[in-house]
Amino acid sequence: MSVKIESQEIKSKRDDEEKTVTIMIQLYCRKVHKSPRAMKSPVFLCNECKELLSYVSKKVQNCPYTAKGTKTFCSFCPTHCYSPQYREKIRQVMRFSGPRMLFYHPVKAVKHLKLTLKEKKKAKLVEEGKKEK
Repeated sequence: MSVKIESQEIKSKRDDEEKTVTIMIQLYCRKVHKSPRAMKSPVFLCNECKELLSYVSKKVQNCPYTAKGTKTFCSFCPTHCYSPQYREKIRQVMRFSGPRMLFYHPVKAVKHLKLTLKEKKKAKLVEEGKKEK
């Protein structure tokens, strides 16, 4: 029975991550690529953003760290699975959309900020532990 709960939890984490990235790509497409209906549905994204969303969705759904329960943000991940081209594209999207998320989805933005700070703190502690050895 705990296996079902765990797999449901993993599915929920993946879905939440995918929803957040989708919103960020929609916001980027609307503001940067001037796609007026991009925020209404991913269907209205420009071709470049549709391609990026498709790529990101595949990576999120296949992330082995989510299944292990050790998933962090991709920027803190020990394995960079994005190709350099897509890594740069998603970096641009996040740089642009991240601060604007406060106005469009404040709860998601605050939750993401809280998790980011937690991950940075954890990474710093790990780094300090390596220096001491």
